[in-house]
Amino acid sequence: MDLLQSEPALLTGLVFLFGLLVGSFLNVVIHRLPRMMEADWHAQCAELRGEATPDAPRYNLWLPRSACPKCGHLITALENIPLVSWLWLRGRCSACGTPISARYPLVELLTALLSAAVAWKWGVSMQTLGALALVWALIALAFIDLDTTLLPDSLTLPLLWLGLLFNLDATFTSLPDAVIGAMAGYLVLWSVYWLFKLATGKEGMGFGDFKLLAAIGAWLGWQVLPVTLLLSSAVGALVGIGMIVLVKHDRRVPIPFGPYLAGGGLVALFFGADLTQAYLAQF
Repeated sequence: MDLLQSEPALLTGLVFLFGLLVGSFLNVVIHRLPRMMEADWHAQCAELRGEATPDAPRYNLWLPRSACPKCGHLITALENIPLVSWLWLRGRCSACGTPISARYPLVELLTALLSAAVAWKWGVSMQTLGALALVWALIALAFIDLDTTLLPDSLTLPLLWLGLLFNLDATFTSLPDAVIGAMAGYLVLWSVYWLFKLATGKEGMGFGDFKLLAAIGAWLGWQVLPVTLLLSSAVGALVGIGMIVLVKHDRRVPIPFGPYLAGGGLVALFFGADLTQAYLAQF
């Protein structure tokens, strides 16, 4: 520990490598968790109808082993080295040559870079442990929402409670500010949801967005919520307008808001205090 404290570059490098491993696991979470939820919903519906639940192979975050979706080739250990294996295989399955999405190494690299940034900023500390957990959860939630427009309770709710737990000792903010942040984060978007629904008769966002912003408030305090909402709303609006104008995106098809909230939360994690002071200084 003394060596890591005295050599921040060493700590940052080790966390970068560990972040690559975590990023590889996050790819599994992003791919499998929505399918696990869907299977659970089908089982619950069958139970409510009084039907026998059909036997199905075990499917969770650990089983079965990762395989090529086209030919079924099981991914070997050498083919599962984060970032390196994708480059070595030139982005193709070693058995059938089917292209492997570049998003897998990008998620691994993004996780590693953000993890390294956390280690560089906070060093050997409780803040680093907490910030790493927050970063990894936000990455998983952002990509799950991007794929499915879902923000699973199995991630958002534990993230909220974990934020309050870390702030018992004011790791990122005082406990009262964390509690108020969780309450305000949920109620702000809940209010927007109902105002939009009363005005248009349509649902403007999902309940998962409320819980995600509540979790960000629980980690970082109510003070960062304006910055988080401003950034996420501005970027989301620009991307949405761009998709409608440039790629003719159907306005009736919802655009997930979770990735923008997660991005705003990440910016608030690293620069929230500075941005808030700069914003308030304008007044």
